[in-house]
Amino acid sequence: MMSWERQITIKTPHEIEIMRQAGAINAEALQAAADIAAPGVTTADLNAAAEAVLKSYGVVSPFKNYPGPYPYPASTNVSINEELVHGIPNSKRKLVEGDIVSVDCGTIYQGFVADSAITVPIGKVSDEVAQLLAVTEEALYKAIAQCVPGKRVGDISSAVEQYVESQGLCVTREYTGHGVGRQMHEGPSVPNYGTPGRGMLLRAGMTIAIEPMVLIGTPQTKVVADQWTVISRNEKPTAHFEHSVAITPNGPRILTLLKDAKSPGRNPQERV
Repeated sequence: MMSWERQITIKTPHEIEIMRQAGAINAEALQAAADIAAPGVTTADLNAAAEAVLKSYGVVSPFKNYPGPYPYPASTNVSINEELVHGIPNSKRKLVEGDIVSVDCGTIYQGFVADSAITVPIGKVSDEVAQLLAVTEEALYKAIAQCVPGKRVGDISSAVEQYVESQGLCVTREYTGHGVGRQMHEGPSVPNYGTPGRGMLLRAGMTIAIEPMVLIGTPQTKVVADQWTVISRNEKPTAHFEHSVAITPNGPRILTLLKDAKSPGRNPQERV
């Protein structure tokens, strides 16, 4: 399990604006990866597409060389089908029709981090998998709606859990959302399950990465031999969507949208 900095930092409006700029770059990197996601494309190709966007802005990803069992070797996590999170891009791993692929990327801009993820279908997918994608993305927006001052972390967590489980799917118990700011992992931890009205009080200026991670049939996971990639224990498809969000006096502000997308709202890169 990753070690996280648990310090909670309240950002100024100026700092939130910097994070919004970081988030727009991050969204563009994810869009570049999504645009080329097709049968025959490798997971390394997706990572390269995202990295090219980061390079064009003169920024880097906090994922690269992130400490763990060994320094993480790429700027993105690219996870296919049963791979829930932390998949390592590979030049030999090709996408095929019917796959789903999650791309998770981070951006450091002027000392602040943006973190977001999408899961996209490769061609036609089964009805079960299409539902998985739709439910996971909808859970993200239900959670974001709870990001207002005076609510608590448990309200965010419960929104994910209740919606996902009402649709017959499962949330991970082992991996969570988190605060984000000058570091990729700050406090608070934001699980995908919880009790309304419980947990840390949400205050204006907090910035958090909300990331529903949803599985079919079981919440249980395991880490494979590469020591990074997390898969569903029953090896059924999984999905992952994520946005970095600022809590403001006027409600939630999604920081990881494309430049021309208004917050809050759905992003053209995100496909239901």
